[in-house]
Formats: sequence, structure tokens, C-alpha cells
Amino acid sequence: MSEAEDRLTAARVAAAPERTAEPSSSSAHDRAALGFAAVALFVAAANLRPAIAAVSPLVDRIRTDLDLSATGVSLLTTVPTLAMGLCAPLAASVGRRWGLQKGVLLGLAVVGLATAARGLGHSTWLQLVCAAVVGTGIAISQTLLPAVVKSRFADRAGLVTGIYTAGLGLGGAVAAGASAPLADAIDSWPGALASWAVLAVAGMVLWTAAKGSLRLEHVDGPKGPVTSGLPWRSGLAWRITAVSAGNSALYYCELAWIAPLLHDDGGLGEARAGFMLTVMISIQVVAMLAVPALLGEREDKRFGLALTTVLTAVGFLGFGFSPGTGTWLWVVAMGVGHGGLFTLVLTLPVAAARDATQAGRFAAMAFFVGYACAALGPVVVGTLRDATGDYRLAFGLLTALTVLMLLPIARLSPRHIEKDQGTSA
Repeated sequence: MSEAEDRLTAARVAAAPERTAEPSSSSAHDRAALGFAAVALFVAAANLRPAIAAVSPLVDRIRTDLDLSATGVSLLTTVPTLAMGLCAPLAASVGRRWGLQKGVLLGLAVVGLATAARGLGHSTWLQLVCAAVVGTGIAISQTLLPAVVKSRFADRAGLVTGIYTAGLGLGGAVAAGASAPLADAIDSWPGALASWAVLAVAGMVLWTAAKGSLRLEHVDGPKGPVTSGLPWRSGLAWRITAVSAGNSALYYCELAWIAPLLHDDGGLGEARAGFMLTVMISIQVVAMLAVPALLGEREDKRFGLALTTVLTAVGFLGFGFSPGTGTWLWVVAMGVGHGGLFTLVLTLPVAAARDATQAGRFAAMAFFVGYACAALGPVVVGTLRDATGDYRLAFGLLTALTVLMLLPIARLSPRHIEKDQGTSA
């Protein structure tokens, strides 16, 4: 699951450059082409999380082999996350120069090459450099994919955005569950990390094969840098950013530390801990689609946001203080809560904005601040783990952060939004 960039999806789907929609056709050929394009989009999106999610169930092996502290090993999550934020403006340049078709393909190629290079050795610097390059490739592809949705699926944007988001979540879920057994099978954690390059190759092959169905040959990427015109003086934008940043930080802390917590404090084996993380992410993927559907298209988003935030807090509290008892309860609470929260947060920039331009600015601001927070979160947890010897204090603070998100959520009523829109640039 998304994070911050994933929340940018909804706004960019609305704000990306317009393109004349393809004529409606009931022909089987057109439907097949559209379906093939959607499959290629799904597989491309599935490549944007495995390189990060695969690290979590292998943390103990990596720490032992590289002689790293918990703080040090957290950099394998922090570095690519930070690179994803810092390198996102590069995607605009790539899209303008090579177009969407080649731009996404380039991003997948960078992910594949950097992932494969992880298998070259047990060097800390090699792994960190590969992590940074992976983050760069992810930034390019995931920044351009929403524009692909706008260009090829203009009349089905909501459905295809769901497909894109599901690809993100499922890619991470499979990597989290399969990496430890794979490392056991080949007796090499670098080899297990590098194996996910196969998925990137599959994504590249499918993306190339779907070129005719995607119809993106002459479509450029988003215009202008994503950092331009951010509404720094808008109280409404800051409230959206606060919720988005908190959500991003929580997500990457989950991805990095829940499997190690279940192994160290909960007494589960590596493979079992990775499996539990996979189950949790899979529940989140279902909740991403189900929770908004159950809540309906409410103008006031606060009830859904508050409910899913509380469930997420329950999950963090349970994992932190009772990881070996009630584990399935915490998995379900975190899965339903954070999965639903993720999608609801994704809709905030669009729901609160006057128009597509303002939605893009709200989302871009949330994106940059969100990734900065997301990059810091795993390091803070690792540092506290080193200092205390367990995860209680760290997950207690994550619980408190989740509860604090209720404060900006409370001021996202339709009345407050309408009042603040006048001061939002």
C-alpha cells in the first residue's frame, strides 16, 4: 500500500494533461485491448513495492551478516523512500523527453537493474546504493502511471485507479510473504532480494507488448515540476498534509518493522512473520476498495477517517504490547483500519479542492512532506529499538501519532473546508 505518491494518484488523474478520450466501442477487439492495457498497468504497479517490502522479513539475517544495528538496517527502507520523494521531479523531465510509454519502461528498467545488483554481495554500501537507485526507478514509474490512467482510461479512471492501487498492495504483499522462504531455498538473502528483478523483467516485457493497447506513443508526461505553486500558506492544505504525512509514516513503519517485531517480540519464525505481514497487506488491499464502498460518497469524510484511524491505532497498540497474543486481531485491525484509511486519505486532495489545479497542489504538498516523514519513521523506530531492546516504546509512539491524526481530521468538515478554500492557493 502507497503511500503518499499513491494519494497523489487521485489528484493527478484529475489534473494531468487532458487528452481526447478514445471513442466508445462495443467491439471485442477494443475491449480486449483495453483489458490488456489494464493488465500491463497492474503488473507495472506491482513492481513498485517488492524491493522495499522484501527487506522486512529478512531483517535479522541482514543485521547479522552486515553487523548493523536496528537503526542501520532501517536505512534499507528509509533510503529508497527518500529517493522516491527527491527524484519524483525527475519523472516530469523523463515524461516530457521520452513520453509516457518509454518513461514508465525506463523506470521499470532502473528498478530491475538495481534490484538484480543486490545479489552481487553482502556489502552494506552496495545494498544502500542499490536501494537508492531502486527508489529512483520507482519515483519515475509511479509518478507517470497516474498520467497513463488519465490518458488511456479517462472514462474509467476510478476503476483503473483501484486496479493500480491493488497492484501496489499485492506486489508488496507477495514480496513480504515469499522473501524469507526464498532466502531459505537458495541460502542467500541477497539472492532473495535480487530475485524480484524477475518481476521487473516481466513488467517490462508486458508493458512493451501492450504498447499498441496502451496507445501512449505520442503522449507526454505531466507538464512542469511537481513542486511549483505549493499552497504553503493554506491552513486547509496543511491539515490535509498532516493527515497524509502521518499516514505515510505509519505505512512505511508497518512495512519495515511489523515482521521483525513479530519475530523478535512475538516469537514467530521469519517465514511465519513474513506470512503475517502478507496477510495484513492483503487485507489492506481488500479494505482499500471495500471501506469506501461501504461508507458511500459522503461529503463529510470525518466519520470514515476517524473510524479507520482508531482501528489503525488499536493495531499498533496491540502489536507493540501484545505481539504474541491476539496477533490475528491486530492483523485484522491494522488491515481493515489502515487499508480503509489509505484510500480515504487518497481522496482528500480531490474532495477538498475547488478544482483540479488546486487538487494537484494539495496533493503535491502532501506528497513531498509525506515522503520526508515516511523516510524518518523507520529510522526513529530502529533507533528506539536499539535504545530499549524491544518495540514497545516505538509502537507506543506510533499509536500516539495515529491518535493525534484525529485533530486535523476533526477540522475537515465541509464547513471548515468551504471556509478555508478562499485562502488556499
